[in-house]
Amino acid sequence: MKGTVYKSTGSWYSVKAENGRFVECRIKGKFRIQGIKSTNPIAVGDVVRFEIEQLGDDEVGTISAIEDRKNYIIRKSVNLSKQTHIIAANLDQVFLLVTLNNPTTYTLFIDRFLATAEAYDIPVVLLFNKIDTYNEEELGEIKFLAALYREVGHTCIGISALTGKNIEKVRGLMKENTSMFAGHSGAGKSTLVNALESGLDLKTAAISEQHLQGQHTTTFAEMYDLSFGGRIIDTPGIKGFGVVDMEKEEIGDYFPEFFAIKDGCKFNNCLHLNEPQCAVKDALENEKVSWSRYRSYVQMVTGEDENYRIDIHGQK
Repeated sequence: MKGTVYKSTGSWYSVKAENGRFVECRIKGKFRIQGIKSTNPIAVGDVVRFEIEQLGDDEVGTISAIEDRKNYIIRKSVNLSKQTHIIAANLDQVFLLVTLNNPTTYTLFIDRFLATAEAYDIPVVLLFNKIDTYNEEELGEIKFLAALYREVGHTCIGISALTGKNIEKVRGLMKENTSMFAGHSGAGKSTLVNALESGLDLKTAAISEQHLQGQHTTTFAEMYDLSFGGRIIDTPGIKGFGVVDMEKEEIGDYFPEFFAIKDGCKFNNCLHLNEPQCAVKDALENEKVSWSRYRSYVQMVTGEDENYRIDIHGQK
């Protein structure tokens, strides 16, 4: 039988078969995926093949194979620094929740996220959440950021998961797609999922006043079918996002505004740092390229801030 993994708890996997039936499955033997040193060989979103066997009064599935992934999101394992943990696989799009405060989403985080998604052709929609809580100056900053990211090709929507503002727009984009919400803990992912599909009633938690960051309310990724069509993957909060397995020479290609003008650089292998006659730096000086985007690029190329260590992988 063939099905899609909807939930993983480490040793058991809830798989939805093609006939719509859910089967609790285990992995057959020492199941590993070649080339991936992961703490979890199978992730939510994976399409797998399995067999059903009778154990007493219960039917249990045994996963024997996994189909090729079109993409996946991975992060370093919390306890095993040299290993990785796959968060989700086979996504049509990712919604990145951005908040100005409580918690703060910095542009470095956004730009790392967008660059790695760009590398594997995964569309990202930016959702500026909690706009009902911002004053006039803060709303102006949101408009500035939205204009910046629209300029480089991303859909940006100001929303309030609490009041329901623009939730219908988000729902329309999700229809018939497999989507994932990402962002810092406390950015409002679970609240937004509940606003989109109230019957799911995902667990939420208030922001920690001491640390001004979210409490981790989601332990494992889990996928849910939506009444209006499509599926949503709810994930643990992400503190950082990085560029594992990305060469510094190619990072600039995943900043669309840099890629569009790089032919104007004197050197084919220009890193847009200290090289003479660099089209990107010229554009920067002429305010054709955002300083915040360029600063994020430099930090990615030079390897600063190694706390950001999550990546999206996929097949071109």
